[in-house]
Parts: sequence; structure tokens; C-alpha cells
Amino acid sequence: MSRNAQFLEEDAAVSYEEARVVILPVPYGETVSYGRGTEKGPEAIIEASRQVEFYDEQLDIEPRRCGIWTDGMLDIGVGSPPEKVMADISERFGRLLDDGKWVVMLGGEHSITPAGVRAAASRFPGLHLFQLDAHADLRESYEGNPWSHACAMARCLPYAPIRAVGLRSYSAEERERMKRGLPGYQALHAWEMQADDWIERAVQDLRDKPVYLTIDVDYFDPALMPSTGTPEPGGGQWWPTMSLLQALFDSASVVACDIVELAPRPGLHHADFMAARLAHKLIGFACRTVLA
Repeated sequence: MSRNAQFLEEDAAVSYEEARVVILPVPYGETVSYGRGTEKGPEAIIEASRQVEFYDEQLDIEPRRCGIWTDGMLDIGVGSPPEKVMADISERFGRLLDDGKWVVMLGGEHSITPAGVRAAASRFPGLHLFQLDAHADLRESYEGNPWSHACAMARCLPYAPIRAVGLRSYSAEERERMKRGLPGYQALHAWEMQADDWIERAVQDLRDKPVYLTIDVDYFDPALMPSTGTPEPGGGQWWPTMSLLQALFDSASVVACDIVELAPRPGLHHADFMAARLAHKLIGFACRTVLA
């Protein structure tokens, strides 16, 4: 396989065969409904990653030593039917999983997540989805499109039960669906994250279960993460979120992940760097037992 733009510096590059981790960039932004630019997110994250230190001071490891391969930008045909786009993403994601890789998919908008979840669910029986997000994304359709980013979790529910954390914005329609009861769906709202036991509640009953982790960057407070299409006040902070992720990786078997909805803005490169550092942290959490 040919060399692609590398996550982290070129000194971190290894061959595909040597890599435990694969970065899968998916520049898709067809259904955004407010701030645009998510199709530029993967490139911005990879570019910013070149400023990330190899050493993780919290985990006391260099995550790059597990071997990281950066795949080429997935070719998403402009104007392609969403069903074909999702099928193409799922096919590539599945091939990476079949090769034994731990996949970090970089979006792109949140509508790409169901494709990754579908691929993982067919290979990891009993898969659960752990969602960090400001929005529920449980609409059956939005602006006439059932494949909208606002419907991402509704499209995931057929494949995996969902644990949503950080919610603080959704429609009356979505609230009614929650009140009626969605089998396998649980939510921990942002205001509930003030309680002392919120992390324990977030990860309860997930021990040893296969988990797909999806992080919409609007989960974070917009003071930290302004570069996203639909920012919401009152979001997650960095170190409490790292404690949550550490608890999740300590408890569950996280089999793959994605980071979505970064919409880069000129002059706000700190947001791109934060998304790159987040990806680096996830790789560290996934590989720490191998590298310790």
C-alpha cells in the first residue's frame, strides 16, 4: 500500500502490515444543517497532529509505538446517494477490522457513524455504542433525509444499543421517542455530569462488552471546541472527559471509534489541535496495556 499523509509526524510512520491502528479519514459533509465545513475535518486533524507530542504525559507511553497507519482520504463521490456512501464506508471499515486493525475514523459529519457501527456490529456480536454528543441525533428523518447527521443514532439503533453522554439539545419529537422507550437506549444529560458518580453511571453494565465509541466534537463546551457546525453551551471539559474515557477503556472492550463534526475555521487552529490530541489520547487508551 502506498504512503499517505501521516497522522503525527513522518517519523511515526510504519507499514500497513506493522500497524495496530489505522486512521480512516472520511471527508463527508453533505447533510450539515448550520455551520458547514465538516468535509475539511479529516485533513485539518491530520495536519494539526503533526504538532502533537509523541509522549503522553498522563499514560506515560508513546502511543505511536503501537504502530499507526493513515489510510488515504476515502473517495466520497460528490452527490452520490447516501446509501452508496454508507455502503462504501462500511466496506472499507470492515476490511480494516478484518485485518485486525483498531480503526479511528475521522469525519466528516456524524452521518458516517452508522456505516462504522454496521461494520463493527457484524464482527463483534453484542456490540454497544457509546456516544459523546450534545445532540441526541434520534430523528427518523430531517429535512426529508433519513440519512442526515441529525438521524445518525436512529440509523445506529438497529445495530447496537446506545449509551449517550453529554446531551443538552434535542427536539420534542426525539424526547417523545425517549419517553415512549427505545429498547437499548440510555442517556446521561450534560447537567447530570455535575453529580459525583456520573462517570460510574455512564459506564455501568459495560464491563467486558464490545463497544464502538463515537465522539461528536460538539460534546465539548464551545469555549474549548468552537469549530463545529452546531455548538451548544454547557458541554464537556477536557480532563473530566479523559477520566470518563479512561473508565470506559478500563471497563469495556472498545473495538473501534470515530471523531466527527469538526468544521475547521481560519484562525481557530486550537480546535483542530484539540481534535488531533483527542485522537492521540484514544489511541493511547486503546494501546496502553500493550505498551506499558
